Amino acid sequence: MIPIESLTSFVIASVLLALAPGPDNIFVLTQSSVNGPRAGLSVTLGLCTGLLVHTSAVALGLAALFNTSYAAFTTVKIIGALYLLYLAWQAFRASSHKIQNSQARKLTGLQFYLRGVVMNVTNPKVTIFFLAFLPQFTNPDYGPVVQQVFLLGTVFIFVTLVIFGGVAVLSGSVGSWLNRSPQTQIIMNRLAGMVFVIMALKLATANN
Repeated sequence: MIPIESLTSFVIASVLLALAPGPDNIFVLTQSSVNGPRAGLSVTLGLCTGLLVHTSAVALGLAALFNTSYAAFTTVKIIGALYLLYLAWQAFRASSHKIQNSQARKLTGLQFYLRGVVMNVTNPKVTIFFLAFLPQFTNPDYGPVVQQVFLLGTVFIFVTLVIFGGVAVLSGSVGSWLNRSPQTQIIMNRLAGMVFVIMALKLATANN
């Protein structure tokens, strides 16, 4: 069982990353602003469904990795740490951007849901991110790695569902607030950058 301290740290990191303005939550925001909260909630459910696919891929991959050589573990660890540092660099460089409410063709709830699924599943960066993010909170001493990864993935999906769902419901006020407060977007990106740096250092010093 993952210690409550590690699980709490994971939740905090997940919340900060979900709050930082990015392609997914801004997509939810724009779809909600144009087509209504139900559209944003449908997209959110689609994105979270896609996360199940990535969680499964990482869980099975990690289980195999922990049973292979130390060299393989070290290689993936280094690649993951470098990727997290790259994400941190992008976050620190990110500037604020205008939330556009352009008109779009009306779609059904199912179509919005499928759009979220496809958008998430076809993005290989999500798997790479999970492969770099989730292992830091697992430990063979806590029990089967597969179960740990699925637990962490479920928690991450729940956090995403709550925050993105909130963005969808409050799309009008959230969009106006972000447009009026570009400094807030920058601060949130900086916080996300700091989280990425901390995770990169934690991953780089992890032991098999």
